Amino acid sequence: MTDKRPPASRADPQDEAKMMEFFTQQLLLLQEKAMLQASVREEKKLMVENAKLKKDIDDLKNNLKETQRRKAVKLHQERVLAASVASKAALLGETAPSSPTHTPLSRSEPSSTHTRPEGRRRRDRRGAGADAAKSSESVLMREQRPDVSRLDLRVARILDVRKHPDSESLFVQEVELGEPAPRTVVSGLTNHRPPEQLVGCLVVLLCNVRPVKVRGVQSQARLLCAVNQERMEPLTPPPAAQPGDRVTFQNYPGEPEKELNPKQRIWERLQPDLSTDGKGVATYKGVAFEVRGKGLCRAPSISNGGIK
Repeated sequence: MTDKRPPASRADPQDEAKMMEFFTQQLLLLQEKAMLQASVREEKKLMVENAKLKKDIDDLKNNLKETQRRKAVKLHQERVLAASVASKAALLGETAPSSPTHTPLSRSEPSSTHTRPEGRRRRDRRGAGADAAKSSESVLMREQRPDVSRLDLRVARILDVRKHPDSESLFVQEVELGEPAPRTVVSGLTNHRPPEQLVGCLVVLLCNVRPVKVRGVQSQARLLCAVNQERMEPLTPPPAAQPGDRVTFQNYPGEPEKELNPKQRIWERLQPDLSTDGKGVATYKGVAFEVRGKGLCRAPSISNGGIK
C-alpha cells in the first residue's frame, strides 16, 4: 500500500527571517509600552506624594504662625502685667505712711523669734518690687511732671507771609525748617508786625504739635512769640543759627517726643514757666533757650514778658 499524500514543502529561509524580525519588533514594542506605562504610574505616584508633602508643609507653616502669634500675645500680656504691677508698687510706695503703726501681739500670735525669717522674706520681696518699679516710676514721673525737653523747638526762616483768607487778624506763613518741603504756620501777628518785616526773619517754632486747621487753613507748627500787655513779637534765634537747628536747654537733656498728645496738654502745662528775663532772653524756669554753640534766643524789645 503506497502513501498518496503530497510531500511537505520546506519553508523559505527568507520568510523565516522576516517572521523573526516581525516578532522581535513586536516584542520590543511591548517592552517599550510596558516601560511607558510603568513610567506613567510612577509619575502619578510622585505627583500624589508631592501634593501630600505640599499639604504637610502648609500645615506646618500654619502651625508655626499660630505658635508665634500665641507667643507674641503671651509676651504682650506679660509685659502689660509687669508694667501694671510695677506702677501699682510705685503708687503704693508713694501713698504708704512714713511711720508704721505698732499693734501689741496677741497671745495667739507667734513670738518675734519665730517671725524673723518671714519678715526677712517680706523685706526681700519689697526690695525686688522696688527694683522692678524704678523704670516704670521714672516713666510715670515724666508723665506727671513734664519738662521742656519734650518740646521739639527748632529754628525756622519765614519765606512768605500772606493774610488769612477768612480772618483779618491772622497771617499764613510759609517757613523753611531744613526739611524737604516748607511748612505752613498760622499766627496772629497782623496787628503787631507788617508782613514785609517778617519775610526772611529767623524765628522759633514748636514743631511736634499735631497739625490743626485754623479757620480752614492747616497749621503745621506753632510760632513762639514774646508777649506783654502792649505788644507781641516773634522770638529771635542767634544770628548764626540756620533753619532746622534745635533749641535746647541746659539741665534738661531729654529727647523731644515725635508728636505731643493733645490729651496730655503738655504745652499748656509748660507755658506758665516760659518767659523772657530782664534782658529779653527767652527762658524756661530761668534756663535760657539756646542754639548750642551759636547763642541764645531773645525777644528784641520785650523783657519780663510771657511766651505763647
